[in-house]
Amino acid sequence: MSDPLDTGSTRAGAGEDLPGEPAVAADQFVYLGRQPILDRSGALAAYELLFRAGAHNYAEVKDDAQATAQVVSRTIGGLGVGAVLGHQRGYVNISRELLFDDIVHLMSPERFVLEILETVTFDARLLKRIGHLRRAGFQIALDDVVELTGGLVALLPHVDIVKVDFLATNRAALPALAATVRRHGRTLVAEKVETQEDFAFARELGFDLFQGYFFARPQVLSAPVIRSARPALLRLLALLARDAGIAELEAELKLNPNVVVQLLRLVNSSAFGLGRNISSLREAIIATGTRQIARWAQLLLYADGRDLPWRSDPLVQLAGTRSRFMELAASWLRPSEESFGDAAFMTGIFSLVHVVVGSTPEATLDRLGLSPPIRDAIVNRTGPLGALLRLTEAVEQGEDAAAVARDAALPGFAALTPEVLAELSLSAAAWFAAHAGE
Repeated sequence: MSDPLDTGSTRAGAGEDLPGEPAVAADQFVYLGRQPILDRSGALAAYELLFRAGAHNYAEVKDDAQATAQVVSRTIGGLGVGAVLGHQRGYVNISRELLFDDIVHLMSPERFVLEILETVTFDARLLKRIGHLRRAGFQIALDDVVELTGGLVALLPHVDIVKVDFLATNRAALPALAATVRRHGRTLVAEKVETQEDFAFARELGFDLFQGYFFARPQVLSAPVIRSARPALLRLLALLARDAGIAELEAELKLNPNVVVQLLRLVNSSAFGLGRNISSLREAIIATGTRQIARWAQLLLYADGRDLPWRSDPLVQLAGTRSRFMELAASWLRPSEESFGDAAFMTGIFSLVHVVVGSTPEATLDRLGLSPPIRDAIVNRTGPLGALLRLTEAVEQGEDAAAVARDAALPGFAALTPEVLAELSLSAAAWFAAHAGE
């Protein structure tokens, strides 16, 4: 939902200063807005989760994808899903690029509704992706609908929920719009309901859920920032990269309480952890899955402890785009071999960690005990992963990357034409932009 200026709500949560206590710097906290969504009886049915840069209660959204990434990471890793949502679902605004991104799979379909922004353009590729996400259990909502069009009718079979903007929609057009959506069996949400009259009219038209200032303005939640030590994240990623066993992962996590807190919040956000009491680290690791843990840890690694904002940090930008580019290229080369894509991603991440720790690649990687293919790719540029790293560096340096691909003389590499490489580069850059911090 578009989020107008709101200065009427009070701040809630851990970031509030108490009388007689010293003020705490705002950057020591993460912030999140939430607005209730109610059912026909007035009972709480869900929340919409909204981006907040600070304790002030308005959005300041400069980049839709970035704002969504911040909302998701703060809900899961900052405040915790239970604290933010209770037993309800959370509606999260999502852009086109994020619908195709891994960040979607950090959310549980049982806890999150994907609310597609009104600016998104629909095509066959996006509809296919939406179908895949719905089969995975996600509910898809259309945001800020303001009129009944042929395009809307065509989309109704592909979505579950339609949110109608009561402020922007012509009052005379509402009955036909509501009737069409109801005829398709979709859930109707009236948003921006500001008066008793609006509420009564929406109920009369058969709307199922209601949201707006008439019921409640957004509330700002906050919690202290949890700092995860880079060496701990680095060791954890190294273990994951060489398919370490549960016992090794458990032993490493026991040494790093901050990472454990992040992990427990991640597992509590997942379908596997929903409704379960996690009594051990082993259970948390099994419930979350190593692929999810790896994705979460790599997002934290390069952003933790740097003085520069994530988006402005050249090392973070290089690490993020390089690892994603390598994963995308690996998936292009071997689409049915997920493990190769994972190894390529890890190769990109670890190819720069010597810069983070101020050492040489050999010394850094030998201490981590990485799998030989990843270690050899980085140190010696050998094997398919080494060829992929050489190719990636050529792309970064503006060299003839297609020639590097041809010279690799490995299966499939010649298919990485300049056109394909350009497309992969744009996708990698979009991925970084979506995950970049403030």
